[in-house]
Formats: sequence, C-alpha cells, structure tokens
Amino acid sequence: MSAAPAPFTDPAAVASYTQDTPARVPGLAALHRMTTLLLGERAESTADILVVGAGGGLELQAMAEARPGWRFTGVDPSPAMLDIARRTTAAHAARIALLEGTADRAPAGPFGGATCLLVLHFLDRAERLHSLREIRRRLAPGAALVTAHHTAPDGEPERWLARSAVFAGRDDADPAKPLALARAMAERLPLLSPAEEEALLREAGFCAPALFYAAFSFRGWVAYAG
Repeated sequence: MSAAPAPFTDPAAVASYTQDTPARVPGLAALHRMTTLLLGERAESTADILVVGAGGGLELQAMAEARPGWRFTGVDPSPAMLDIARRTTAAHAARIALLEGTADRAPAGPFGGATCLLVLHFLDRAERLHSLREIRRRLAPGAALVTAHHTAPDGEPERWLARSAVFAGRDDADPAKPLALARAMAERLPLLSPAEEEALLREAGFCAPALFYAAFSFRGWVAYAG
C-alpha cells in the first residue's frame, strides 16, 4: 500500500476517528489488551515494537500505558491520521517514533513484536503479502505479530459486514442502511476467508497462526516470525 485509503487522507473526515472507532469495532479496548498480552509473551520488558497502520494512536496509547518499558515505532501513510496519533499518544511521546509511510519505511529492527490492526482489509492479496513479508523481515526470530481486520467468514462477507454495521449504528436507524453499507464495503474491500488469511501469514514467513479474536466480520490472529 503506497498511499492511504481515500477516507483517511482528509483531516476533517478523520477528525472523530478516536471517538468513532471504539463504537465500530466490537471490544476494541479488549482487543488492545489481548494484543499487548500476546506480544508480551515473547517480547522483553524493554522491547521495541513495530506498529503498522499506527494512525489514530489508539493501540499505541493502550500498549504504552500497559508496558512502560516498551518503545514503539509506528508507521502510517496518512499524515492526517499521524497527527491524530501524535495527539492521542502525547503523554508517551518520548517512547514513540511516528513515520509517514508503510512497513517498507520502518527501520530494519529487529523488533520484539509487531501489530497490524484494522489495516489489511484495505489491501489486495499481493499488497498484503508484501506488507506481511516486510513486517516479517523486521522481526526477531520467534517474535509475535498480531493482526485484526474485516474478513469474509463462511464466504458470506455481506451478511457479516451488515452485522458489524448494525453493531456500529443506532438502534433506531433505518435497517436498510446497514445492508447498503455492507454491500458497498464488500465491493470495495478485498476480503479473504479465515483460511486464506492463515495461508497468507504462512506464505509471508510466519508460523503457527492462531485465531484469538472473532467479532462479526472482524477476526484477529497471532503468528510468529519463523
């Protein structure tokens, strides 16, 4: 992914990202806590952690608060999203470096762990494989990667995306709107099945991918640098 998806390039469009995202992703705070726990199983108490798609800064903030010895390098192709991340993580700025770009722009490492949350559903298979390989190249052997994003469970993306849209909406909203949104998302997002997701992680050089998070259309995996 050489550029940020269009919705994330407009500062006005992303101004409410940190308020909106917890309502759109079921159990987001718990996802961040689980991510920290999984990384911490392999990462040292003073580890350097790579955060791909760091714009907004929500996972950075959660991990920095939970692990005061960790240092973070975050990359994101959207300047607007990085501005939000800087504000969100201001209290931990001394331990966080934010770079404009994708995984290709990250330092060589080796990093003690990596995250890629709410990102990969924007990338087609070739772009995903490239990004995952770039992350793998920067990880220490055995280090954990945690990913989470929209998928196509059971090969029915519209049905699951609609459920995610209903979750994110209001109870009194027009019931036709989530269905229309789900159709648009299914056409725009190159979603993979869970089996395809795990195969891609292995192809990129990761081993033992394990599902740890499932919430409507969202799925999350932990895998390890082989």
